[in-house]
Amino acid sequence: MSCIIELKNAGYSAQNRKLAKNVSYRFEEGKTTALVGPSGCGKSTLLKLAAGLFPPDEGEVFFRGKDISRMNKLENLTFRRDAAFVFQDSALWANQNLFQILDLPLRVHFPSMTKKQREMRIESVVADVGYRKDLGIRPARLSMGEQKLIAFARAIICRPVLLYLDEWTESLDETASQRLIDMVKKLQDDGVSVILVSHDVRIVRALADYVIMILEGRIFIRFTKEQIESDDFFATFIEKGMEA
Repeated sequence: MSCIIELKNAGYSAQNRKLAKNVSYRFEEGKTTALVGPSGCGKSTLLKLAAGLFPPDEGEVFFRGKDISRMNKLENLTFRRDAAFVFQDSALWANQNLFQILDLPLRVHFPSMTKKQREMRIESVVADVGYRKDLGIRPARLSMGEQKLIAFARAIICRPVLLYLDEWTESLDETASQRLIDMVKKLQDDGVSVILVSHDVRIVRALADYVIMILEGRIFIRFTKEQIESDDFFATFIEKGMEA
């Protein structure tokens, strides 16, 4: 199986604290890997490190064999088109309305698209995620759940091959959460690679091919989907580890 993201002895520090420590791992292309563990263990840090959002203090991070930190402008732009991130806090631009937020990635990555084509893509993605309100308003007028819908729509609007999800169903009701889970399943069927962080065991069991438990900024243990499905011990171990 080919590798889409590889970390080699990668580490990251902030405020004199080591948040990721000597992490080496190969994320398989076309597979979904869930990062789990107790609060503060370094899951989100590792996710952002793997996404090139946090530059490693040591070691290297590769996207399809290319060191992300050494990419030229065009390579980095291509990577940002092919790999999309849904942030835990949504991270929507406060000074733009929702249509502008969704339109900008298309304008940057697909400059040949006409305005009508961009509008049609936006309408389609917004309908898919279940957002029904006006796109002319700014994020401050949305609930946290609605912000999550727009953040997810922004992430998939350029049809990425790699999707990073950081607690992307938090603040959503059960119906909206299931809609996004089903959308991720469809993306999986289309061959999209997914690296996700979640504290919801149900989501992990529904989506993950591999589960990595993170403790104190390190990879503690790795399970396969087959292990989780065939032995309740593994699922219970993961659930308890997420609650620690």
